Amino acid sequence: MTETEPETPTTEQRPDAAAGDSDAEETATPSDAFSVLGNEVRMAALRALADADGPLTFSELFEATSAEKTAGFAYHLRQLTGRFCRKTDDEEYVLTYAGREVTRAIRAGTYTDSVDVDPIPVEDPCPFCGARALEATGTDNYVAIACRACERPTLSLPFPPGGHRGHARENLLSAFDRHHRHRLTLLADGVCPECSAPAEARVEYRDGEELPDERPQVAFDCERCGCRLRSPVTLAVLEHPAVVAFYHCHGVDVRDRPLWNVGEEWREQVVSEEPWCVRVSTELDGDVLALFVAEDLTVVETRESTTAAS
Repeated sequence: MTETEPETPTTEQRPDAAAGDSDAEETATPSDAFSVLGNEVRMAALRALADADGPLTFSELFEATSAEKTAGFAYHLRQLTGRFCRKTDDEEYVLTYAGREVTRAIRAGTYTDSVDVDPIPVEDPCPFCGARALEATGTDNYVAIACRACERPTLSLPFPPGGHRGHARENLLSAFDRHHRHRLTLLADGVCPECSAPAEARVEYRDGEELPDERPQVAFDCERCGCRLRSPVTLAVLEHPAVVAFYHCHGVDVRDRPLWNVGEEWREQVVSEEPWCVRVSTELDGDVLALFVAEDLTVVETRESTTAAS
């Protein structure tokens, strides 16, 4: 499972644009918006607003910064007002949505912190060769899991620096797994986990061609922010109600199966290409659950049977 970096959008919507108004005027490029943030006085004002329990007055904001004169500070505050903060009817200041998002990202180290992780042994067997030789490594806020025995990569996905810094080493992979399970669930539901715009799902062979020993994958794409993810079909249906219920009835919590190896009982089979249909099945205690998945990742049918009947 891999994720590519999103493309940079070319325009940014006005902060006062009405929610859901697709025709709202777009007046600034990202470079215009982020250039406003390149000043410590302005950043201090935003941090003060983020730390406050409510709106702050001009004087309170001035005291929270290193500005020496109120006239100079008034200029800096005007640069922030409208996009990253706004003035209330009581002549106080609060963060806008953009202001909250950028201060959270700065606190989390999203733009400033690059984390590398020394190799972490993974207890689960390799899904390809079965050897207990999986190992997780981290480079520049990406976590990759690969097998030392067969040298095949299992997945490579980003993990925010706040996640790296905030979790103990022994809990890092569990947090990484939970983080991406939720992101996959959102994508499967048609919602981009980065910007919440509609996300398209498309079941296909990698690069649009059938390759030897290659399984079909789900290509998730968000046209708005450029978020892209490629995933096995199995991982994209793990949170389907039929799957959760099937495992629950067998005394198993499917959420305990990590993304890098959800269990050898899973199978995938392309049963039709015109139209696309992939049969994804799992077997527990002689019972089989099969999901028939269409090109847009819709589960069009589920069937339960016994091993003898499947």
